[in-house]
Order: sequence, then C-alpha cells, then structure tokens
Amino acid sequence: MSQQHFVGLDISVKTTAICVVDPGGQVVHRESVESDPQMICESLLALKLDFGRIGLEAGPLSPWLYVGLVDAGLPAICVETRHMHAALAARINKTDRNDALGIAQMMRVGLFRPVHVKTPASQQRRLLLTSRKLLQRKAADIENDLRGQLRNFGLKVGMVGAAGFDARVRKLVADAPAIAAIVIPLLLAREALRTELAKLHKILLDAVRVDPVCRRLMTAPGVGPIVAFTYRACVDNPARFSRSKCVGAHYGLTPRLYQSGETARVGRISRCGDALMRSALYEAALVLLTNSRIPRWSSLKSWGVAVARRRGFQKAVVAVARKLAIVLHRMWRDDTEFCWSSAPAA
Repeated sequence: MSQQHFVGLDISVKTTAICVVDPGGQVVHRESVESDPQMICESLLALKLDFGRIGLEAGPLSPWLYVGLVDAGLPAICVETRHMHAALAARINKTDRNDALGIAQMMRVGLFRPVHVKTPASQQRRLLLTSRKLLQRKAADIENDLRGQLRNFGLKVGMVGAAGFDARVRKLVADAPAIAAIVIPLLLAREALRTELAKLHKILLDAVRVDPVCRRLMTAPGVGPIVAFTYRACVDNPARFSRSKCVGAHYGLTPRLYQSGETARVGRISRCGDALMRSALYEAALVLLTNSRIPRWSSLKSWGVAVARRRGFQKAVVAVARKLAIVLHRMWRDDTEFCWSSAPAA
C-alpha cells in the first residue's frame, strides 16, 4: 500500500507555490507554477504520488482552482483564511515557499478548518447581486454629492424621489449656465447607471420568478425577491449546515462570548461571515417588525415584538434576523412554506 502525501498550495495572482510532504513531514517536492488549475494539476499528477489532502487558502482565485483540482480527481480542501493565518503566524520568515510548507503540514496533521466552496451557479447569483448593489450605490453617491454641492450655491434639492431627481436638479440650475455645464454630465452619468441598474434588477426578478426555492422563501413575512435571492446565493446548499441554528452563527448574528476562569462576558454580535447575507436578513427583520403593509400576524413577529419590549428595538431586529435565518433554512430543507400563526398574539 502506497503512502499518502500531502500538498500545500500558496496562491498568488500570478504564481502558486507547491510543497509536497510525506507522512513523516519531510519535503519531497517544491515547485512554483502559474496560478492556473491545469498547470497545477499537471504538476501534481506528474509526480505519480498518492495524495491524501491538498490544501489551499480561501481567496479570490480559490473557487476556480478548487473546481479544477476536484474535476481532475484530486482531493482538494479549501481552508478558512483566519484559521490558516493564525496557524502560519508563528513563522518568523513569511515567504510563499514557507507558507506552502506550512499549509502542507496542516494538511498532514489535520490542523485545518475546511470551508464550503460555492457552486458556479451560486457564484453567478452573487455576481448579479454585487453588480446590482454597486450600480445602486454609485447612483446614490452621485445624488448625495449633487445635493451637497448645490447647497453651497443656495440650491436646495429638497425631498424628491429618485424618479423626479433629474428634473428637479435641472430646474434648479436652469438659471446658472456655469453650474449647469458641470452638473448635467453628472445627471447623464446617473441616468446611465439607473438604466443599467434596471436591467440587472429585471434579470434578478426573472431569476427569482422561475426559482422554486426563492418563491418558497418569499412566503415568509419580510422576505422579498432580493432577500430570497441573496439567501439562495449565500447558503448555496442547505445540507452543509448540520443544524438550522448554525446559520445565524455562521453569518455573524450571534453574540461573542469571552470566558476565562471566573470571567464570562457576552458581547455584541460577531459580524463574521458574509456581510451581504447579514444585511439582507437585517433588512427583512426590520420590514417584518415595522411594515404595516404586512397584514397577517405571525408568531415570528409576536416573538420579535416581545423581545423589543424586554431588550429594545435594535436588539429585537437582530434577534428576528437570526431567527429568520433559522426559519428560512428549515423551510428550504423541509420543502415547506412559512407557517403563519392562526391568531394574533395577545
């Protein structure tokens, strides 16, 4: 029976440092190749060794390289970044070669925390969400900047919606040609951003309309197309969470705990994990607790209102967001819709 060898990959944009160690921890191969899955696979397969684990750190190129290694039949493992940084921080000299050796040793002794690598479909959903958010943010930046700059000349935009913003600004600068010559290009740029934003928003809505998972998630109060699509993209596979309660902790919605000897402190939420997911759940919880256009009463809202009375509104929103993450996960795993309460809570 051949001995298993372990590999560490330290990935940079251009090159990847490869280090292979035997079961005893002795280095048997070192190499630096182009950061391309085909090049890495060819280098490893040419060694004709039995690989136990191949470790690479989570990063921008990791999903692409991970899929290429797995498709080639190699036992790749993507390692959590903070865990790997803590394990490698004790080394005096930080180089790509040393980091690759450290990763290989982590694979050999089993000292690592694997992370879930999202499927290409999930990565495309996230690309759509982040691109839409980027255009939305840049259009809002132009609006806010114009409001502030025009105020210096006594031109107050006032309370106006996004649809009437362009006409309002043009009216304000109509009698100031010098200012208009500067402002109009910004308005045209804003209009272009809003046009492309509308296209991406339509693509998102069309995707939600034909996705049974998103439609099921939207039966929960406060969950609209954006929140459902975000949850679908971030969770990717509900089976990767052994318990629904783990979802809230994974996305940073549980409080930090510091315990040592007689000291035990419970802090604020950890805010670890995906900020996109966390903000979407927070917005859904806020809508659930405050929006009067949700006519039906639910046990979830009743629970959130009770928390608000005891602990305050802000903590109640976070608590409902965490609870909503758990409920949505259970709905997804069980293929069930949201269960509304039969009557309002007293």
